[in-house]
Amino acid sequence: MIRVREAIIVEGRADKAKLSGLVEGVIVETGGFQIFHDQENLALIRQLAKRRGVIIFTDSDGAGFVIRSRLCQCLPPEQVKHAYTPDIPGKERRKRSPSKEGKLGVEGMELSVLEDCLRRAGATMEGAALEPRKALTKADLYAAGLSGGKESAAKRKALQKRLLLPERLSANGLLAALNALYSREEALRVIGLTGP
Repeated sequence: MIRVREAIIVEGRADKAKLSGLVEGVIVETGGFQIFHDQENLALIRQLAKRRGVIIFTDSDGAGFVIRSRLCQCLPPEQVKHAYTPDIPGKERRKRSPSKEGKLGVEGMELSVLEDCLRRAGATMEGAALEPRKALTKADLYAAGLSGGKESAAKRKALQKRLLLPERLSANGLLAALNALYSREEALRVIGLTGP
């Protein structure tokens, strides 16, 4: 496993699952072409880009480049790095037939190839010997009244609105977003468990 500082933006669930076997870090799905309509997900990607930078890692087919182009229109270039898969003909295991262009996408690549793509993109890789980063926990959300209580859902919704996070995040989704965007100390301040 490698630890990557930037958030990695992929097209779909299978791409995220594949990269999760290699990368310890934040991986966000665009939902394919849903990114053209999902303003909440786009707002989250913008926040991630501002705080930690992003690596756009879409497939190297026509659809992947359309999605990459859309993201590039929405993000400042200095916050974006690009990872590209090589043109390797083939078919992903879960699919009945090859893609329209007959190329493997992120999900079809070997992990060693994906790691090489990330290195060539300039991913900020942190050493495995680093101490694990302290993260916000579900107990912290509970203590702040954001989960497990009568008004938790309303409080979460208000916090998500204030932080410009997607409205439909579950408690687990909120926890993941807060840990992606903030250090533990910053997140504790944001949810009101410590002072400014």
